[in-house]
Amino acid sequence: MCENSLSQYWLTLTFGPMTGASGQPRLSDTSRFEAAIRRFDAVNSLDPNFEIVERVARPRELVYAERLRHWVLKLCPDASEELRLAARCQHICRWMVARSSYPMTRPGYLRWREDLKKFHAEKAGEILRAVGYPEETVAKVQTLNLKKNFPQDPDSRVLEDALCLVFLEFQFAELAAKTTDDKMINALQKSWKKMSPVAREQAMKLNFGPKAKSLLERALAKTGDR
Repeated sequence: MCENSLSQYWLTLTFGPMTGASGQPRLSDTSRFEAAIRRFDAVNSLDPNFEIVERVARPRELVYAERLRHWVLKLCPDASEELRLAARCQHICRWMVARSSYPMTRPGYLRWREDLKKFHAEKAGEILRAVGYPEETVAKVQTLNLKKNFPQDPDSRVLEDALCLVFLEFQFAELAAKTTDDKMINALQKSWKKMSPVAREQAMKLNFGPKAKSLLERALAKTGDR
């Protein structure tokens, strides 16, 4: 488990990683961890949807997993094994549960989101068991996938921060271009409310375009956090 309290979280970002003598996060079994990551990535590589990254078309969910892992380790370099595993499988096979298969209503959207979390947790559990992880580890990763103990659990806080930062860095501008300002401001306020002070500080360092920057400023002005 990531042992960083909020104050430790600040110290980690200020002074750098606090890891073992090797400078690498501790793992219970390196080969098993790497096998799980390879399987997560192999499955996400099957995503039929692509995203252009540095002029190369890559499977969307594979890219998402890499971005989420990046933010988790930036926020918490000494992240627990379970947290790093969860980051790599949080949206595993997401394309298999299409939004269009649910009613295009608010209740339909909420049910889709809940079913997605359960689907991701089940897929992650299958892979973790296949590579030999004990049920205790599987349960911890699935709890993170399901966001069960947010915000009390420190690992869940880091993961939620990372999810919000991936959204702000890579998805915010595209969504803002096809969403009304009022809906976008509301979404930003909800995300901001979930984020820790450290994540908010990181968010303010991101390079936003004029429209995205204006929307964020308007959202924060309404919350009094500007």
